[in-house]
Amino acid sequence: MKRSKLLYILGMSLFVGMSLISCDDFLDENPDNRTELDTEEKIISLLTSAYTSHSYAIINECLSDNTDDMGPRYSKYDDRFINQAYTWNEMKESDNDGVMNMWQGSYSAISAANHALQAIEELPEPLSVKMKEAKGEALLCRAYHHFILVNEFCQNYNVNTSAKDLGIPYMTTVEAGLNPHYDRGTVAEVYSKMEKDIEEALPLVGDTHYKQPKYHFNKQAAYAFAERFYLFYEKWDKALECANICLGTAPKSLLRDWDEMESYGITNNLDPRNNLYIKASAKCNFLMTTAVSSAGIFFSNYINATKYSHNSFISKNETLEANNIWGGYTMMRCLPLVFKGGTMDRALVAKTPMMFEEKDPVSKTGYFHTVAVPFRADISLLERAEAYVMLKQYDKACQDLTVWMQNWAKTSLILTPETVKQYYDNMNYYTSFAPSQKRHLYPAFAIEGEGSIQESMLHCVLNFKRLETIHEGLRWFDVKRYGINITRRVMNSSSEPETLVDSLLANDPRRAIQLPMEVTSVGMEANPGRYGLDPDFKLPFE
Repeated sequence: MKRSKLLYILGMSLFVGMSLISCDDFLDENPDNRTELDTEEKIISLLTSAYTSHSYAIINECLSDNTDDMGPRYSKYDDRFINQAYTWNEMKESDNDGVMNMWQGSYSAISAANHALQAIEELPEPLSVKMKEAKGEALLCRAYHHFILVNEFCQNYNVNTSAKDLGIPYMTTVEAGLNPHYDRGTVAEVYSKMEKDIEEALPLVGDTHYKQPKYHFNKQAAYAFAERFYLFYEKWDKALECANICLGTAPKSLLRDWDEMESYGITNNLDPRNNLYIKASAKCNFLMTTAVSSAGIFFSNYINATKYSHNSFISKNETLEANNIWGGYTMMRCLPLVFKGGTMDRALVAKTPMMFEEKDPVSKTGYFHTVAVPFRADISLLERAEAYVMLKQYDKACQDLTVWMQNWAKTSLILTPETVKQYYDNMNYYTSFAPSQKRHLYPAFAIEGEGSIQESMLHCVLNFKRLETIHEGLRWFDVKRYGINITRRVMNSSSEPETLVDSLLANDPRRAIQLPMEVTSVGMEANPGRYGLDPDFKLPFE
């Protein structure tokens, strides 16, 4: 019975529904009641379900160095789920943004992709253009959601240990049996299977069958995902190849119009900027996803869980309001929004809309939704710069970094490897009480030593990426990939660090989120190690 329940938890019962039901209820479901995928239109329609409806943004931002504990004066604005994420604990609290929904949402999307792929296989040859494109989309959806899962619940890929590190089940078929066995495999095996799906998918992708292409893996989004995948897979040349196809010959023309964002001015109403950010017609936006999520509240000026924040201290010393290689933050084309007072201390970029779906008009209850843009030109340009740096093509990396920088800030500065190195040579390495934008890097892959051009270029790339992806959860992946040590600070009444309570080193097992307890309780092997704050943590640490 436990195996049958695990079948459900992995998301294979897509057509039964998303609520947790008993084992017997699932087994009693008549297969003949499930949707018959016997036309092209039904298959294409099913692929709208091949995208998860849950977000990793809140969890990842809280796990990363983008969040501080604001201390006891904000204790009444605490939140148990956010606290579990922030303290690198096992996240047992139920929440729309929690680990169970992340797990189940991804596997349900994978299930939809697998059902579509099976239906396409059963169509007579030759396949139509629409069905070839649909097959490419389904393969990409399958790979992408495994990509999310493996980077959340496992250690990051590296050539040294990934052949031994626990992976996640890679689902490639529609499960028909009642007692399937799910093996986690290894991280290396998961990456190999993702690569196979991506390589098969890319020649098939096209945009002719989409009614709303920005909500599907259109061609630009497909190559943007492939670029990111190969970066994480440490195949820099392939990442560069995909980036070039994605960005074309004029990437500057694809970037976000921050001047238009700024035209709304400094305001307490974030909706106009939020809505502009997710505008489907914006050339910068390649793929847009919807989610049942409170991200639009957490990354806003709403008084919600404000004990944990991307605060003014982080902003002034490391991110949005910090001096940068181009000069002061007032040169930014779109200034950050800072809300600081008795109920919150948050520094924001308005990019995360909050939408409420009312389910009961009497009690006024329902669900919060948001829209995210996981793949867009601005990120892809910085990821291409990262690939150039790893290939030691520093002049080309500087060209991309300059294009991004001049679009982000009002500057005519042109970056060179020499100016980048000089800037970071004059900067002290980060400590928790004297933070900076320069971190010690301990990636498992080889980079040149501290003080080298390559290290300085990586600092610049990671700094720009952190700004570009604020509130989105992608910083956590860079923290993992580059072995960046981060700490947990408690802030005082002046919003400055008062104490350190823990640290997360490069080899810490807590860098892999613990699997949902609903999964481990029915037989899935849990991640090893202890979770939560370290009771033996001692100062001085740095």
